[in-house]
Amino acid sequence: MTAINLGMPASPPPVLAPRRTTRNFQVGDVGVGSDHPVSVQSMTTTKTHDINATLQQIAELTASGCDIVRVACPTDKDAEALPIIAQKSKIPVIADIHFQPKYVFAAIEAGCGAVRVNPGNIIKFDDKVGEIAQAAKDAGVSLRIGVNAGSLDKRLMEKHGKATPEALVESAVREAALFEEHDFHDFKISVKHHDPVVMVQAYEQLAERGDWPLHLGVTEAGPAFQGTIKSSTAFGSLLSQGIGDTIRVSLSAPPAEEVKVGAQILESLNLRPRKLEIVSCPSCGRAQVDVYKLADEVTAGLEGMEHPLRVAVMGCVVNGPGEARDADLGVASGNGKGQIFVKGEVVRTVPEDQIVETLIDEANRLAEEMDLDTDGDAPAAGAPVVSVS
Repeated sequence: MTAINLGMPASPPPVLAPRRTTRNFQVGDVGVGSDHPVSVQSMTTTKTHDINATLQQIAELTASGCDIVRVACPTDKDAEALPIIAQKSKIPVIADIHFQPKYVFAAIEAGCGAVRVNPGNIIKFDDKVGEIAQAAKDAGVSLRIGVNAGSLDKRLMEKHGKATPEALVESAVREAALFEEHDFHDFKISVKHHDPVVMVQAYEQLAERGDWPLHLGVTEAGPAFQGTIKSSTAFGSLLSQGIGDTIRVSLSAPPAEEVKVGAQILESLNLRPRKLEIVSCPSCGRAQVDVYKLADEVTAGLEGMEHPLRVAVMGCVVNGPGEARDADLGVASGNGKGQIFVKGEVVRTVPEDQIVETLIDEANRLAEEMDLDTDGDAPAAGAPVVSVS
């Protein structure tokens, strides 16, 4: 009888680089900064003054794994809705403010976890910094200085000719200094651009200028496929250097999709605990089964599983056994049958038409074992054991 440990390793998984050291503060009950995990944000697409619709979308985002949500506040009606939304939301709410400084104060008074301010388009913003800093400090509310390529201060556009990395950083550092002159330090900074290369250069330069927490984003990244690629490329480059404390994947897609992509980026870099992971081969002329169909059916059958299981769905005898053996659960398929592996050991061989059903059953069984409490002979939660004769 051989005992096989399952689940995530006891020691922390490796990362590409240690987090850049930054100051720390709170956005509601979510910690931001290098002492805290990188958090995933998104933004509602509803009219904020439609309170029911906005809260419904926030609930959907929360269920998708969103840590912090941002809501737009362009009108008086939206500002009036903020107290109810901030109170009823299960995750911290950031009010997104442009043009009118009065909405900054309304958001602070409403009890929002933070306020995003855009120094490039708030009327006479620099003249209001002292008042904003004092109001935020008194209320225990944090801020985000959000610099965008599309709304950069006209003075900097004239100086640099366009939204260069240097222009974005100059804007951010200038505004950070203004808040710090008023002894306000609970803010993070973003310097967003639609071009991942310019965006990465801007964040790298900004990271060298101070210890501010940084919110990563490729603004106007595009439709789901293009935006996912651009965001993954840019975030991967920065996070692999330890740069980045909060992220938002900006997609022309439902906001829950932004959260899924953002969470997956962090999981792929071991910056967030991994959940279910499907490993499947791309298929080739060696495949003896329809790998695409097999992987899709297994993925659909395990949709919603939150347990840290790596499931390998392989279709040939070259890489299949090795990949399946390396996973928590896997199958190496060929010749009309599939060998089912559990943590490196073959536990059974089944006909091809039973592979999907068997993998789903085994995954659910392992998940149930992970949920057992640590008592008696039960394995520790998160490290179940399967006995193989």
